[in-house]
Amino acid sequence: MKILSTKKLKPNQRDLLLGSGFKVVDYDAIGIEFLDFKMPSELKNIIFTSQNGVKSLVHNSEFAPSQWERAGVRVFCVGPKTQTLLEQNGLKVTKTAQNSAELGDFITKNYKTESFYFFCGTIRRDEIPTILKSAKIDVIEVKTYKTTLKPKKFDRKWNGILFFSPSGVESFITENKMNNSIAFCIGTATATEAQKHTSNVVIANSTSVESVLAKTVKTLKKL
Repeated sequence: MKILSTKKLKPNQRDLLLGSGFKVVDYDAIGIEFLDFKMPSELKNIIFTSQNGVKSLVHNSEFAPSQWERAGVRVFCVGPKTQTLLEQNGLKVTKTAQNSAELGDFITKNYKTESFYFFCGTIRRDEIPTILKSAKIDVIEVKTYKTTLKPKKFDRKWNGILFFSPSGVESFITENKMNNSIAFCIGTATATEAQKHTSNVVIANSTSVESVLAKTVKTLKKL
């Protein structure tokens, strides 16, 4: 069986698939460029929905985690990997959710009178702004990184295609069709994008690369 990953895999991640008897091709379907951005002067609540937002923040010369802690800044994020990266860089996380919709619902129920900064990319999903604005909660977007599509055409057919972001789906579809391939997706937002092009979609149990790989192996081994 042949698998295409729209994200370059680490050697141990490739080995998990190769060791299960699959042929693997991997590439980066999107590119990330950190942007220079002005840090808001009065931060109180910050939202991150990706690790790239955190990485861009850390690169900013105005990043001061100790000052944020003293000021009581609250940090909200999506996914355990994003939480880990935040904590590794000195930030305590108030709430981690599995997806943006879950985080938005939590905020509207518990922080109705607060305002939020959303550190995001130039291409981002609508869930957080839509949910918060519908609840009349102020949300200000700070573009911290630029996402670019890197389309690549493939002539072969795949039993499974691994997707790790909605942008990754968009990039792949620019030059290819899903045909009968199973789309293995890291989360619900990515799956929603994939479902625009195929009904053959499987979602990982958690938002990590390893979970996508495990779900892929388990599903394809049954075929």
